[in-house]
Amino acid sequence: MSVLKKTTAAAAGSLFLLGAIAGPSQAADNTTLNDGLVSVTVGDITVEDAVDVNVAASVAATLCDVADIGSIAVLGEAVDATGTEQTVCDTVTGPVTIVNNK
Repeated sequence: MSVLKKTTAAAAGSLFLLGAIAGPSQAADNTTLNDGLVSVTVGDITVEDAVDVNVAASVAATLCDVADIGSIAVLGEAVDATGTEQTVCDTVTGPVTIVNNK
């Protein structure tokens, strides 16, 4: 094999490996927005993962002893739309937070 062919093959192989390594880093942030699903956490523990916004609101309302589930559902919808987590209340075991599902 000539030197030119060896150099070309080495360069092509290097570019292939670079693409294989760089590809996954672009897809690392796979946050799903506006799918109607969020998660509820207490401290660093996930209580409900990827559930409907209304289910998450009901769980958070129960944990926080809040009667107005509607206002918590609005928070959940905002989290689903923007990806920004919202704390519903603070408990002894940690904050009850609605976060976007991934």
